[in-house]
Amino acid sequence: MKDTTIFPWGDTRPYNSYSNYFRKEFGHRVQKLSIDAGFTCPNRDGSVSIGGCSFCDNDAFNPSYCQAEKSITQQLNEGIEFHQWRYKKAMDYLAYFQPHSNTYAPLETLKKLYEEALNHDKIVGLVIGTRPDCVDEEKLDYIAELSKKHYIILEFGIESLYDKTLKRINRGHDSAQTLWAIEESVKRGIRTGGHIIFGLPSETRSEMLKEAEILSNLGLTSVKFHQLQIFKNTKMEEDFKENPQDYDLFSFEDYKEFIIDFLERLNPSIVIERFAGEVPPRFRANEGWGNLRNEEVVSRIEQRMRDRNTYQGRLYE
Repeated sequence: MKDTTIFPWGDTRPYNSYSNYFRKEFGHRVQKLSIDAGFTCPNRDGSVSIGGCSFCDNDAFNPSYCQAEKSITQQLNEGIEFHQWRYKKAMDYLAYFQPHSNTYAPLETLKKLYEEALNHDKIVGLVIGTRPDCVDEEKLDYIAELSKKHYIILEFGIESLYDKTLKRINRGHDSAQTLWAIEESVKRGIRTGGHIIFGLPSETRSEMLKEAEILSNLGLTSVKFHQLQIFKNTKMEEDFKENPQDYDLFSFEDYKEFIIDFLERLNPSIVIERFAGEVPPRFRANEGWGNLRNEEVVSRIEQRMRDRNTYQGRLYE
């Protein structure tokens, strides 16, 4: 495979990259701005459970300007100021409702929050992160209407497609709810993304690879992959200490080969937004991959794909 090979997604990279997708969608760089709108989750407030998912620490992913006590507009303005210094090529922005479950409120509340963001003159659309059990037909109908006028993508925390795992990590819903939420979103024409975590307790690598076939047939727009990172002061840290034999944590070299095996089986129309998660070392309870930055992770995976003469979807049927 030559570096000049053009793949069906119109790029020389051996996977359907997020940057290429955005170039086709907008014609220029668009930057996401994280917003904390003060949501919680049904397995935190007692509606389903308490304590949240065993792996979760939202603080590990929140930028400093993303604070619920600030208005949506203030967070956007501060985020734009921050990114204009860091990413000078960004011309437009997406408001990313990120922490917790951002559809977990009455519809009228959602309308007020989403529309405040969309009324900002630099915002061209929304990224809405949520759980599969926090949407219903009424909310999806509203989001579908927004999608006709704005760029909207609804991102579901899938995490795993195995009920045994979802129960183990205190997810609070089953895989059937995940499949329903994605199916109903896609059916309405809503751009739909999903997050998957590799390395959750008691899952074999063979089971993880089988998820590629399921994901391939859901109509997803994009996916984010995360290697399991165990955060300090979480239920999973306790479980890891008590049951280390249940955890098969990836070294980077192992993960690099695994994620390429996964990509080979994945529908080539699905955009790859992220290969792995990256958080500051102070949050990690395990060593992880040291100080390996996301840019280097991407570069090494891409080079290894070229070395293996392979590409996303090579084994997809």
